[in-house]
Amino acid sequence: MVEGWLASGAVDPRDLIILTPSQKPAAEAARAAGARVNPPVETLGGARAVVLAVKPARWREVAAELAPRIGDASVISVMAGVRGADLADVFAGPVVRVMPTTGVAVGKGAAGLWSADAGAAAVARSLFAPVAAVVDIPDEAMMDAVTAMAGSGPAYVFAFTRALAQAGEAQGLPPAVAADLARATVRSAAAGLEGAEDVQALIARVASPGGTTEAGLAALAEAGLDQAVKAAVAAARRRAEALSR
Repeated sequence: MVEGWLASGAVDPRDLIILTPSQKPAAEAARAAGARVNPPVETLGGARAVVLAVKPARWREVAAELAPRIGDASVISVMAGVRGADLADVFAGPVVRVMPTTGVAVGKGAAGLWSADAGAAAVARSLFAPVAAVVDIPDEAMMDAVTAMAGSGPAYVFAFTRALAQAGEAQGLPPAVAADLARATVRSAAAGLEGAEDVQALIARVASPGGTTEAGLAALAEAGLDQAVKAAVAAARRRAEALSR
């Protein structure tokens, strides 16, 4: 997120305070640009919004230290499985849940956003819209599915890219050639999604009747691609639900 905000100019580094136990390059870049990194926690007293980006298992520990110091600032959680009601029990300000993908780092992310407070939702949208396609989620109960599909989704696509490269190797391509072609193919396909056509129409543009693509798609269907993806999303959702408990 910090990388995306710095690159897009969505956040003035001088308005950015980062509290982190690790020396990540993005934090150091932000420091160099004028952000405050690991100042006294009391510095957050004037914050308009606080983005809570910690491991779900640690959030209560962190919240206990932050809550007395941030007043009624909007709390934007990007944590999987942590319910808005639980956050509202600890923080005085309105709560927003956002599930972004790692593509926010290069301004090409996706983010599902839910909040019961319109003002806080607008604050969160102003932060994420410059680095992601923001989709409003009408019911917080859907956030576990958003996490399982979109939040985890890039890893599924990366896994497919790896499998595509391995398949190319199996057909005789040198490993480096197969890897480069797989990455380029996935990037090209993603660019096609920017158009107005629906996904089925995009598939039809590539798959000529009786052609090679149609044969490959039939093999994917026979191998159970759709079922495998559904199983992955269902498993990720179950894990998100477990984290909430």
